[in-house]
Amino acid sequence: MVPFAVGGLAAFAVAALIVWLADGPDRWLQICIAGFLAGIPGLITMIVHDRHRKRRRLLSHPSFTVTSEL
Repeated sequence: MVPFAVGGLAAFAVAALIVWLADGPDRWLQICIAGFLAGIPGLITMIVHDRHRKRRRLLSHPSFTVTSEL
């Protein structure tokens, strides 16, 4: 899930850069910045969620084993 959150952050950052360079409406720039800032807690949530995935799978499927560490 982390790549989706990073992708959303990158999209808002690129949009903000384009609006800023094109001297677009201030409101659009504010929306882009707000979207980027709102995405940061989502990214943190997804990092924590992925970190705990292995433990949750071990609890629900005792036969689960990890063959490689990523």
